[in-house]
Amino acid sequence: MRRTNLDPSSSPAAAFGVQLRRSREARGLSQVSFGKLIQFSDSFLSCVERATRNPTLVLAQRADKELQTGGTLELMWWNLSHSALLEGFPEYAAQEQKAAEIRLFESNIIPGLLQTPAYAVALATAGVQRGSITQTQASERAEYLLTRQRLLDREPAPLYHVVLDESCLLRPIGGRSAMVKQLQHLESMASRPNVIIQVAPFALAENAPFRVSMTLLTLADRSVLGYSESLERGFVARTTETVRVWERAYHQLVVEALSQAASLALIRKAREEHP
Repeated sequence: MRRTNLDPSSSPAAAFGVQLRRSREARGLSQVSFGKLIQFSDSFLSCVERATRNPTLVLAQRADKELQTGGTLELMWWNLSHSALLEGFPEYAAQEQKAAEIRLFESNIIPGLLQTPAYAVALATAGVQRGSITQTQASERAEYLLTRQRLLDREPAPLYHVVLDESCLLRPIGGRSAMVKQLQHLESMASRPNVIIQVAPFALAENAPFRVSMTLLTLADRSVLGYSESLERGFVARTTETVRVWERAYHQLVVEALSQAASLALIRKAREEHP
């Protein structure tokens, strides 16, 4: 059979097809043998890999399990099948699933991988009330977030290092009860050996190196990608020059932020004193 060479950047379906084929071939499986494992016909798999038919959620989930991709294909299926996500974010999320190390600074809210369901629902519900998303899209975002959060439970789990602006602890998302549980969840997550949580205090003032949220992903081959967002879309930064500038600023931030012990003490204080 003649092999179709797809450009993964041409469409979400092409990106999924290329990723599925690469993952399958890396395991030494033909379309026929792989189809038997996941109970899909080899003809359907061929169509998916050539981007002439869209995959199903079941296919993505079974393929992830058999190919041990860490949930990458299910996340790519979301990109293909849903409109609830910020443009550019699914591209980042697909790389996030493959990361060996995730470093980020969050300037406004608790980052998604650390959010409790109540906190996440409060944010999505507010979007519905403002008219920026529909109720269906809000539900899709909540489901998608749960899929992403499995990343921190995989083996081996990535190193997850987050620096929170102090305002993240004080902004009462979802009301006092939801916020108290969210802060308790931060304390619990910080007890994991692969999770580091620091707080950038207000006292940093003009010396804080970032004014917006940003993320650095270190992949298995030690290459590093950056990610940030505007109001309209998310941007994945791949150029070495840009990423090096971000890394240098992040190193400065980590040095200037509170230690994890001092950060947890501040989180505990915020939880106890939340109005």
